[in-house]
Amino acid sequence: MSDSSPDSATRPEHRHDHDVDHPFFAACYDHLPEPEAFEAQRTYLARDLSGRALELGCGTGHMFPYVVEGASGDLEYHAIEPDPHMRKRAVEAARDSGLAVDLRDARAESLPYPDDSFDVVLAGVVFCTVQDPDAALEEVVRVLKPGGEFRFLEHVGADGWRGTGQKLLDPVWKRVAGGCHLTRDTVARFVGHEALAVEEIDRVDVSVFPATPVVRGTLRRRENDVLG
Repeated sequence: MSDSSPDSATRPEHRHDHDVDHPFFAACYDHLPEPEAFEAQRTYLARDLSGRALELGCGTGHMFPYVVEGASGDLEYHAIEPDPHMRKRAVEAARDSGLAVDLRDARAESLPYPDDSFDVVLAGVVFCTVQDPDAALEEVVRVLKPGGEFRFLEHVGADGWRGTGQKLLDPVWKRVAGGCHLTRDTVARFVGHEALAVEEIDRVDVSVFPATPVVRGTLRRRENDVLG
């Protein structure tokens, strides 16, 4: 049984070897400038949250204050973060925001939850960094209840000269930005999944090159979808 008590975010965790480990990036992350327009997009992800919700790759906990503000009913909030340095900072952010969160050491490609567990899954600039985005998306579909929402905010590969520039910069960018990929066609991957129905998708002007364009959206797991 998961523990969503206020202390659950601060309990010692079982330690094991990690292949997601970016101490320098974690130390710098909270000091990187984020456009003010991103606040509206985080509010979009956290709007009217209730039931059981899961945040993929919560990082240092930037979403937590928005979740507290956006909760509209009884909320059981879960989050995963595989980087131990990020997760340590997220524990502090949960305490500061007053959010009771079950924070686990896990990867998006292998979620430690049963099928049909969540009413909402959130991904805020996450699929650019997961090592196997197709496996992660399958996991999102698996843990979502039929009719549940998948809300996302992601930067994607660009066209034209921006796309060319992204391809040139990508090898270096991945090294300095915690494994982030500039060129992924993430939204097409989401929309192409047969178990997900599109509620809305919008391009939002909140970022600058090379991590642009940014797209947000909400998809819903189809009610008649049966997992194989």
